[in-house]
Parts: sequence; structure tokens; C-alpha cells
Amino acid sequence: MNRFDYVRPRTVAEAVAAGAEPGSAFLAAGTNLLDLMKIGVARPARLVDLNHLPGLAAIEHAPDGGVRIGAQVRNADLAYDPDFARRFPAVAEALLSGASAQLRNAATVGGNLLQRTRCAYFQDTASSCNKREPGSGCDARDGENRLHAVLGWSEACIATHPSDFCVPLAAFGAVVEIEGPAGRREVPLQDFHLLPGKTPERETVLAPGELIVALRLPAEAAAFAAHSRYAKLRERTSYAFAVVSAAAGLRMQGGRIAAARLALGGVAAKPWRTEAAEAALLGAEPGADAFRRAAELALAEARPSGENEFKIELARRIAVRALTLAAAGTPDRLPALPASPFAPIPGGLHG
Repeated sequence: MNRFDYVRPRTVAEAVAAGAEPGSAFLAAGTNLLDLMKIGVARPARLVDLNHLPGLAAIEHAPDGGVRIGAQVRNADLAYDPDFARRFPAVAEALLSGASAQLRNAATVGGNLLQRTRCAYFQDTASSCNKREPGSGCDARDGENRLHAVLGWSEACIATHPSDFCVPLAAFGAVVEIEGPAGRREVPLQDFHLLPGKTPERETVLAPGELIVALRLPAEAAAFAAHSRYAKLRERTSYAFAVVSAAAGLRMQGGRIAAARLALGGVAAKPWRTEAAEAALLGAEPGADAFRRAAELALAEARPSGENEFKIELARRIAVRALTLAAAGTPDRLPALPASPFAPIPGGLHG
């Protein structure tokens, strides 16, 4: 690990100023950053510690049903907040399907959005990686790439975004609040992460010194609480990143779908919301035929980036599975294996 300076700002303004200095990196729990520093992938000259900033660790429930989540809220605290889990069950399920309990106790909401890809070539400094070293090439293109992107990839990068949490956030219209040298701004989560194009080293819309201070889920998202699920297929059920995943929400009226939300994970460099599939579900009777049509639309632009053509059909199936689970109704408590397509549905149905 390289030598670095350590800064502990007292206010968000001080953190922004320190973070704008060249070579700086923000430190929250460090569950991803410190690992990357240890293997030489991240080499910041300065760490700006955010753990002592006031006002970033609150979960604020709005009277209209929405919620504002401070960037320093721990993943476990959010998932186990009773009001949050009741209003946004798919988000809670996604949180509980990620990592181990120990990591969820430490990891923060803001840090989850900024975690780096788990592509083995990105994490191996002996490999060529345009994301880590722009212009060096992409060894994943001709390497072990069965788990890489099938949507939105480019010749420069075929990595996927690893977050579970971000998938339902994209589906349900979350907004990211950002503080920076130019002041405060807001970005829809759907637009926060960038596709690789020719600049895969740019992963988000954040400019130097900009800091995530909070996330918001709108009241509209809570309207899907009774029919809302997250499904995740992984190579082992415990402590593994998604091969493919899907977040689905339905609002039912008179036995038909009045509104729908669908986003995919594990398929691209960002969580992939598919509004064409959502539109196709409007007015439909919930069932295998409607869900399969939606899944086909969701993956209409998919193409393999290597030996991963199987992921396209797998993503269709996980989308159908998530929609089927959502149509059946949100269970009153999460299964023992959250988000697993093999978990039985416990208890009665939600609200």
C-alpha cells in the first residue's frame, strides 16, 4: 500500500474542499476502497474521512410516504428499519442479499453506490484494463468473461456494476443528492452511473470534490410495496455477487397491472432499468405470457461480450421470476435466503 495523507474534516464543506484536491479519495467504511488500496488498484495520495461528519447518518421518513437516507447510513441499519422495510421491501431484500452480515453492518449507503467492479482484470494490476489504466486495453475481451456485460458494453470495457442495492433504487426512481464545489445538485440514480463508451475510467457523474450526501426514494415508490420483490441468481447463495438479478414492482387494480417497475443487475456497467418493458405491462393481466414479453423487451438490445451468451436468457428468466414473485405479493417477512429464487415464501402476504 502506498503512503497517503489522512484528513478528518469537521463539516461537509471542509470535506468537499479536501476532496477537490488532486489525488484525494473519500473514505466511508472502506469495505471496497481499502481492499483496492491493498492490492495496488487504488493509490490515493489523501484519504478524506467522512465518518465524523454531522447530519449524514439519518433515515428521514416523509409524511407523503417517501424517504431520505443519509449517505453514512449503514446498509444493515437501513434494511432492518421497520418503516423502511415496510414501504420499500424490494430495496431491503436487495440489501440483505449482498455481502456478509459483518460487511452490511459496516458498509454505507453512499459507498454502495460507488463500489468498483469485481472484474478480475480490473483487480489484477498485471492485466490490461482501460478502467484502471486508460488506453492500456481490455484483457477481459479475450479472457475469462462469462460473467461480464451483455448490455451497454463497449470495446473499451465489458465490466459490470456489482451492487444489489442500486438495482431496486433504479427501478423505483431514487434520486442522489450531491454536494460539491459548485453547490448542491440532484441526479436520478438511473443517470448516476455511466456506461463505458470510450472512457470507462469515468464510472459516475461525480466531478472532483463532489460528495454524495443522501439518497431519496419518492412516495410513488412506496405505492409498489404490496407487490415488490428482488431476485438474484449467483454462483453460490451465500456471499456472492449476482450473475444476474432483477427488481420488480407492480401496482394492481382490478386484477390488472396499473403500473410496473423493472430493473436488471449484473448485466451492464450500471443498473439497467427498462421502461419499454414497464410500458408493455400496463393494463396486462399478470402471468407468464405478459412477463415473458416484458423480459424479451428488457433484453432486446443485449448481445454477448464474450462467452456469456447464456446470460441473456438467464436475465430474461430472472426478470420473469422477479415479476412473478411481485405479482404473488410481498411476503410479510423476508425469506431466510433473501432474493434467492430457490427460497420458499414465508408467512402471509404484505398489506
